[in-house]
Amino acid sequence: MYRVLVTPPNMDVASLDLLRAQGCDLILPDKAESDLTTAELASLLQEADAWIIGPSAHVTRDLVASAPNCQIFARRGVGYDRLDITAIHELGRVAAIATGGNDASVADSTIGLILAVCRRMREHQQAMLLGDWSIRVSSDLYRKTVGIIGMGRTGRAVLQRLKGFEVRILATTPRPDAQLAQESITFTDLATLLRESDIVTIHAPLTQSTHHLIGRAELAAMKQGAVLINTARGGLVDDEALLEALTRGHLAGAGLDVYEGESEIAKKPIAQALLNLPQVVGTPHAAASTREGLARTNHIIAQVVAALLKGEPVPQDCLVTDGRNNHHSI
Repeated sequence: MYRVLVTPPNMDVASLDLLRAQGCDLILPDKAESDLTTAELASLLQEADAWIIGPSAHVTRDLVASAPNCQIFARRGVGYDRLDITAIHELGRVAAIATGGNDASVADSTIGLILAVCRRMREHQQAMLLGDWSIRVSSDLYRKTVGIIGMGRTGRAVLQRLKGFEVRILATTPRPDAQLAQESITFTDLATLLRESDIVTIHAPLTQSTHHLIGRAELAAMKQGAVLINTARGGLVDDEALLEALTRGHLAGAGLDVYEGESEIAKKPIAQALLNLPQVVGTPHAAASTREGLARTNHIIAQVVAALLKGEPVPQDCLVTDGRNNHHSI
């Protein structure tokens, strides 16, 4: 019998039953993950062979080292910037993610944010609620130039959805796909993408090298009146610089699901200032949290954890690192 600590919110019964059917005894805390202290997590992990992790927990080297029995750290989702991957690898453990579960949900939300910002939906509704039904001229997505930063699963899902709008697509990614390059998409460098795009949407992972990928200089290089969308990770964009670019009117608007203030409390007021702008449409890191998307990610991570505990193979793109084999896959 394996013991699995489960802390994500909205973990459905079917996925929990899947784990139980695979011989797992579940540790289900009385508190929400966001309310658990580091000491409480460390105590819960003492008896755990694996931990299914939600969006709030920070998995530090000290926390991993304090739990010698826990061999698997599995993120219900695809972002692993809150996991110390180097420590997990060096301490001989496994880190996994639920690849393929929520890219469709995030892509849908991305298109929604693009349309909401370009069509000034928030501004219209706020004015109408005050009795002002005057029309504010907005912009089409149709036949615009859209720049996609990052062409993983979510970037590709966004590309698929954009095809119906007859847009010109520019993309930048570490590994351009030759087949995609033949399908009316142009791979280019970041500078060209920023300079030529009417809408820029970010779908890159947050790492040390991508922190503030879009900073003050990059924002200044964007077209006057362009729109920025970020449904990837807070920290990819310098939110303070974005606030300045929007306030002075260089950018027409922004659609944001993620913010630096999520993990850096000192920057929470900047996030709030962004949300106060009428040309910003914001959601609270909710792009992946549809009923369907959560069900898919729950099922995937339950399958991955059960397989890893039994020594069975898992999809390679769900495995971030496996320190047990002295193999680092990042």
